[in-house]
Amino acid sequence: GSYFCYDNPAALQTQVQRDMKVNTAQFMALYAWYSWPNVVLCFFGGFLIDRVFGIRLGTVIFSIFVCAGQVVFALGALFNTFWLMEVGRFIFGIGGESLAVAQNTYAVSWFKGKELNLVFGLQLSMARIGSTVNMNTLGWIYSRVQQLLGSAGPSTLGLALLIGGVTCVFSLSCALILAYLDRRAEKLLCKEQGKTGEVIKLTDVKDFSLSLWLIFVICVCYYAAVFPFIGLGKVFFIEKFQFSPQEASAINRYAVI
Repeated sequence: GSYFCYDNPAALQTQVQRDMKVNTAQFMALYAWYSWPNVVLCFFGGFLIDRVFGIRLGTVIFSIFVCAGQVVFALGALFNTFWLMEVGRFIFGIGGESLAVAQNTYAVSWFKGKELNLVFGLQLSMARIGSTVNMNTLGWIYSRVQQLLGSAGPSTLGLALLIGGVTCVFSLSCALILAYLDRRAEKLLCKEQGKTGEVIKLTDVKDFSLSLWLIFVICVCYYAAVFPFIGLGKVFFIEKFQFSPQEASAINRYAVI
C-alpha cells in the first residue's frame, strides 16, 4: 500500500498539474515533502522500534501515518487545496520509510541465514509490484471516476486518490495481523520481540567501514537518478514522443520493474 500510493503523483502527473493548476516545480514538491522528513526520521524510526515502541506497535503506528497521510493528500485534492496535499505527503513520508525499516526488522526476526537474502529480495519485489500496479491502474481509476462525475477536476482527482488509499488500509490490516502472529510466535517459541540484543549508539557511525560508506553513496546516486525520472517520466514521454497517457504509463513502469 505504501509503495502503491508513493507513486500516485507520477501516475497522475498530467491530471494533478491540470486540476490543481500547478507547474512542474510545484508538482515535484510533492515528492520533496515526502523525502525531507526521511532524511533524519529513518534513523529515529529505527531507534523508536528498537527502544520505545517495539516492532509490533511501531509497524502499526507507521502504517497509521501512511493511511492518514494518503487521506489528507486526497482531501487536499478534493477541496482544491494544494498546500493540504503537501501536508498529506509530509505525513505520508513520516510513516513510509520508517515502515520499511519495520519490515526489515520483522524479516531479521523471523528469518535467518540464507533465507534472509531471499526474503529481502521478495520484499523489494512486492514493493515494485505495488509501484507497477499503481502506474497501470490509477489513470484508469481516474477515468472511471471522471465518467461517473461527468467532468474532470479536483473532485475527480481527490476521489481517485481516496480509492487508491484503500491499499494503505489493506496494509494497516496486514500490520495488525502480523502483530498478532508475531505475538503468538513469541509465546509459542519463547523468543523476544524482534530484538538483536545489541545496543545501538550514534557514535557507532565513526566505525563504519569504507565499503559501507560507498554503499551509501551508491544508494544516493541511484535515488537521485531514477526516482525523479519516474516522477516526471509520464509527461516526458507524452510531450517528447507523443505517446498516449496509457502508453507513457506502461513505458514509465519499466524503470520500476
